[in-house]
Amino acid sequence: MNDKHSKSWRHIRRRWMRADPPPWWPAEEDWPPTAPGWKRTRKRLFPRVLFGALGALLTATLVCSGAIYLLQAAAAGLRLPPIAAVLGFGGATLLIGFSLAIAGRNMRRFFSPLDALLEASDRLAAGEGGVQVPERGGPEVRALIRSFNSMSQQIQLQSEERKDLLADVTHELRTPLTVIQGGIEGMLDGVYDRDDPQLIDLLAEIRRMSELIEDLRTLALAERGALRFRLERTDLYQLASEIIATYRSQAEAEGIVVELKADGELPLVEVDPARIGQVLSNLLVNAFRYTPAGGQVRVTLQQVPTNEVRIEVSDTGAGIQDTDLPHIFDRLYRSPDSEGSGLGLAIAKQLVLAHGGQIKAESIPGSGTTISILLPA
Repeated sequence: MNDKHSKSWRHIRRRWMRADPPPWWPAEEDWPPTAPGWKRTRKRLFPRVLFGALGALLTATLVCSGAIYLLQAAAAGLRLPPIAAVLGFGGATLLIGFSLAIAGRNMRRFFSPLDALLEASDRLAAGEGGVQVPERGGPEVRALIRSFNSMSQQIQLQSEERKDLLADVTHELRTPLTVIQGGIEGMLDGVYDRDDPQLIDLLAEIRRMSELIEDLRTLALAERGALRFRLERTDLYQLASEIIATYRSQAEAEGIVVELKADGELPLVEVDPARIGQVLSNLLVNAFRYTPAGGQVRVTLQQVPTNEVRIEVSDTGAGIQDTDLPHIFDRLYRSPDSEGSGLGLAIAKQLVLAHGGQIKAESIPGSGTTISILLPA
């Protein structure tokens, strides 16, 4: 039954929504989205309530009619057999009591969970996090409570993520601000000379702070789907060549060999060159950071049968531990030996998803890491 309603919901969503998901829609989630539980069970709730009300009304009508008939017969002096009168009044009383008991039980079963749900809603609206309601009542009410509990958990999770993000950003900004403040105070107090080397160091910290703020802004816009793109037909091989050229001198200074390879002829891809270039830059910076001297970083491009272009950035570095691998695309997540801000891969993921692509990481500790990107051709 759930599958049937889910298919009906998908059909309606396809009729009234775009056939293709928007560029910001997560690749791992279905499109159109699955109908919420309360929508899937709503069609069964109303008929049950209607038939229940009609049944209760019919029963009450029959009972009242029988009682009125017996009372009128007694008032008119109609002689009825004593046993019939006893059975009539007894049956009517029993039926009325049974009907009231069943109606009271059903109403208590229906309204008691709703009262708990309303109370929990008030608590959630007042700012209490993680409010949960026990799943009681009929299938429809249980589905409604289950949806509320899921919503409450998501709100609590987002609140915790927001607090963690604020704490992490504060920590990241505190270091450059402390260095800048200490340097300026030192120069004012005569501890440091007011010369170009000191100013260059302070300027580097200011640039670092500006880059962090810009990365946070880019990530926030990408997650909201508000980042603007200038799409154009792009030669990914040429774009990768230009990005690699900007890091060639750095790689040579660190003793790292950089290779670019294209497997076969590549189609032009409609992307924002600046944003995809930013993705490649972030991946190359990470690869250089964890690849020792004498290592190798390889960028490979190829067209896959699914009419997509795959970009792989591989290195021969230390690799990523299994406990860290599932979290490397989380914002501000850093492994114990990380030296970055924890935003590069998170931004790369959001930019790739905004282009309708996919990104994933594979790594073998001690042997290197491969980041794969799939972009629609």
